[in-house]
Amino acid sequence: MKSIKTLLAFTPAAALVLGLASFGAVGMAHADSHAGKMDHGTMHVTKSSTCGCCGAWVALAREEGYDIEVTDTRDVTTVKLENDVPGTMWSCHTAVIDGYVVEGHVPFAALAKLLEERPYISGIAVPGMPFGSPGMGDDPTARYDVLAFGGDAGEGAVFYQAGQ
Repeated sequence: MKSIKTLLAFTPAAALVLGLASFGAVGMAHADSHAGKMDHGTMHVTKSSTCGCCGAWVALAREEGYDIEVTDTRDVTTVKLENDVPGTMWSCHTAVIDGYVVEGHVPFAALAKLLEERPYISGIAVPGMPFGSPGMGDDPTARYDVLAFGGDAGEGAVFYQAGQ
């Protein structure tokens, strides 16, 4: 009987220790899931200061764990031309990370694929501003293509299909 009382006395303490240990493991797993993104350095985003959807995309990128530096400008055209973004692929904001150009409301799964696979291309783009893309309603079922350009992709090739 005494051993049962001893066991019952230590059960709450053991539960607390196990709970704290599992909480720490969850936190470490979450931190590990973003660690790869941090290895790619700072993402430089150029956007219009008045564009709310661009600000929303930047906020989502930060939530994903990316380190972001923003440049607000009235002339978003110049950064697109300087980075050789084909005119048919232009959107509202342009980002550069780890040597790649990221044009528009690119979903973060496509960005992760780009940084992991490191294809011989200049960058990826979501032309226009499709509803449901990150910053434009954030609907994971929205269907649109992410296009690659430059290098092996030439003037454009489908790199990723969102909502598939």
